[in-house]
Order: sequence, then structure tokens, then C-alpha cells
Amino acid sequence: MRDGKIKSLLRKAWRKFSHQSLFVKYFLVFNLIVFICFLVLGLTLGVFVTNYWTAQKAVLLKENAKSVAASTSEVLSSWLRNEPQGSVLFICNNLTNVSEAIDADVFICDPNGKVILCKELISSNFEVQKNGECTIHAQYQIPQSVLDSALCGQYYERGKLDGMFTEEHIVAAEPVTVNGQVVGIIFAAEPTGGSFKGFVFNIMRMFLFAALMALAIGFIVIYLFTVNLTRPLREMYKATKAYAMGDFSPRVSVSGSDELSELTAAFNRMAASLAIQESSRRSFVANVSHELKTPMTTIGGFIDGILDGTIPPEQEKHYLEIVSTETKRLSRLVTSMLNMAKIEAGELHLQPKPFDICQEIFNTMLNFEQIIDKKHIEIAGLDTLQPTVIYADRDMLHQVIYNLVDNAVKFTENGMIAVRVLQTAEETTVAIRNTGTSGISSEELSRVFERFYKVDKSRSYDVKGAGLGLYICKTIIEMHGGTIHAQSDGEDFVEFSFTIPTRQPE
Repeated sequence: MRDGKIKSLLRKAWRKFSHQSLFVKYFLVFNLIVFICFLVLGLTLGVFVTNYWTAQKAVLLKENAKSVAASTSEVLSSWLRNEPQGSVLFICNNLTNVSEAIDADVFICDPNGKVILCKELISSNFEVQKNGECTIHAQYQIPQSVLDSALCGQYYERGKLDGMFTEEHIVAAEPVTVNGQVVGIIFAAEPTGGSFKGFVFNIMRMFLFAALMALAIGFIVIYLFTVNLTRPLREMYKATKAYAMGDFSPRVSVSGSDELSELTAAFNRMAASLAIQESSRRSFVANVSHELKTPMTTIGGFIDGILDGTIPPEQEKHYLEIVSTETKRLSRLVTSMLNMAKIEAGELHLQPKPFDICQEIFNTMLNFEQIIDKKHIEIAGLDTLQPTVIYADRDMLHQVIYNLVDNAVKFTENGMIAVRVLQTAEETTVAIRNTGTSGISSEELSRVFERFYKVDKSRSYDVKGAGLGLYICKTIIEMHGGTIHAQSDGEDFVEFSFTIPTRQPE
């Protein structure tokens, strides 16, 4: 029943602890560990001090017991043996001096275990009192087992001397021999309660003071360390709440170079990436909404005009051509969005085969023949193209070439578009440059391949699209193991070039 209550209390304590903040958990755990360490250290110190005190006290008692035994033997062997009164006075006086010096009870018993001499038998006038029998020590009867060990001269014990004492003593014994015969045994006994407790109390008091000082310092250090450790996590929590509300501006301060600092730096990079993607997403939604709304409004208006007779029959062909152009524009937009969805889902797979990329470029240019003539654009480089066979996904590269040519035509006014193809055994490079444009600034040049990004509309009279074409081009080229680049002087020209491996990988 009691074990069940203890387990229930432990479970409640654990549940309460698990619902605390990370700061409280770290702080409590660190302080608990420090407290347990000091507790173990205190217990170890207590055991060490006890053993040390006992060993030192035993040595002291044994040495004094030997000294008393030697002096007693000398007295009993000298002329004083014929003076019983003088022998007793001398020996008892020696017992008194030694007892007071080492704060112990030193007495002599005969071989049968009866106490015969002690410090209580002599008065302050150096006279034998109490008729030579001490009322205190007369009650002592040394057990035979103790006498047997003491007669060997190796006796030492910490205990109650087989029940002779009511409290624990440290006892040392030494036989007294005269002419090779044991005539008595010296016992030196000291209770462990008095001086031992005072000694241990002083030691533990010093240890407790030092431990409290160390705990106070550790408490402060652990508090500061825990605050510093959990600060980035608290900032991350606040930042994520802001991100959930659509505000991607908060950042977490980074300091140091440990794992937590690396996590914080990665968190900030993630936040910056999310901010860019959110900005691109909003721009994309706005662009797609506009791009879908404009052609659909145009298509719906012209078809309604034809159906209700507002547009004369002789102009129907003209407006149907406009409807066809806007329909193709919608188709390209939907295709780009579908391709982007396939890229993000990992469903866009290569189907490589050998084909002539120069022929693909030539056929693509023919698709833009009318608008090229209309905008008076000069084409250079087509007459120098030679059959150039590569191993790649033809449909995907057609989309890349189409998007690059479409961009070049779109942003060129009374200028020139130059095509260049270079091939080696390892790689093939295709470059499309257009002039007669305002160019692209270096800031925009670094972002033209991002999703949903559209270059400043002020640089062209005919900017259409949702900012997905170059992103898809970059993805397709990288899927082929190649690279794509954009360069511009910011004033006169823009050039897009991509490089892919010429042959199928081994």
C-alpha cells in the first residue's frame, strides 16, 4: 500500500515536471545534480573522517597503553614491590596523568578480568581512598574472550566490549609482564560519543560552509548558463509565432560557434528563405490572377461580341486571332504551372535520346517568325549552325530553348538576337544573346532563376508570364547535369547560356 502511494507521488511529480518550461527543467536538473554531488561528497567525507579519527585514536590509546604497561612493569620490578602502598600510589597517579592527557579511561585488571587499579582510587592528597576498591570500575568484568586477545598484546576493538559498556568505546589493551609472567592488563578506553562528535561536527561545519558557498556560486552560474542556453530557443518560439501570422521579419541573434549557434544560424537562413518564398508566392498569386484574368476577359468579351453581333462579320477573323493568341497564352501559363508542380513533386523524369540541338533551335526560331518580322529583329548565327548531336531529353530541352528565345524576342525592340552553339567531346554550350534592350541590373541578374521572380516591368513593353519560365529552365538543365547562366552589362545586351554533357553518362 505504501509502495503504491510512493509510486503515485512519483508519477504526479514527474507529470508536473514534464509540463514545466525548458528553462525550469534545465535549472532544476542542474541544481539537483550539483546537490547530489555535494551530498555524496559529504557522506564520503563523513566516512573518511570517521575512519581517520578512529585509526588515530586507536594508535594513541595503544601507544599510551604500552607506556603505562612499561612503567607499571618497572614499578613492580623495582624496590617498590616491597611497598604496596607506594606502588599503588605511583601506578594510580600514572593512570590519572595518562587518562587526563588523552581524555580516556585507563585502568588495570588482573588476569581474571577484575579491575584492580584505576585513577579513581587516589585522592588529591595522594592517598588511596575507597578502601582500595573503585565503585565505578568494580562493576567491570572483562570478558574472557577479550582477556585472551589482550594477553597476546594485539587487542583493539571499537564496540561495547561484549556488553561491558553501555555505549560504544574505542578500546586498546596491553599486558603487564614481570619476570616473563603476566600480572595484569592495561586497558585504555574512550567513548566515541564525546570528542568524536565534536571533531566530526567541526569538520562537517567547515564542509557545510564551503558547500553552501559553492552551491550559491553554482546556483548563480547555472542560472546564467541556463538563461543563455534557452534564450535562442525562446527567441525561436517567438519568431515562429510571428511567422505563423505571416510576419517573416523577426530573426534570432547568433553568438558563438557551438551546435545551438549553428541551429540558430540555420533557423535564420530558413526564415530568410521563407520570407523570399512568401514574397514570391504573393507576387505569383498577383501575377497569375492578372495573367488569367486579362486573357479570359479578352476572350470572353470578343466571343460575346461575335455571338451578339456587336463585332461585324468582316472583323470576326481579326478578333478570333486575338482570342487564339490569348488562348495560347493561357495554355503556356497552365503548362508552366503544371511543370512546376511536377518538379516540386519529383515527377519530372528524363527520357534522353540523341538528337540535333541546332535543328531544334532553328525550328523554335520559325515559331517566332511573325513577331520577329513585326518587331524588326535581326537574327544572327543561324546560318553558321552545324549539325550538333547531343544525348538528352528532347522535349525538355525544347522547352528550355523555347523559353530563352521567347524571352529574347519579348525584350528586344529593333535589335538583334544572336545564337551560338559550341560543342566538345565532353559538353555542349548554347548561348542566346539579345540587344536593343535596357539590360538587367546585377541585383536582378542574381535572382532571375528564382521561382515567381519577374524582372522590373519598366524595362519592356511586353512583359507577360508568371516568373516560372527561367526557374523551370534551370531545373531542367540541372537535371541533365549541366549549368545555366545569365549575364548582362545592364545597358545594351542580355545573354542566357546553358551547358550540358554531350554524351550519355557511363
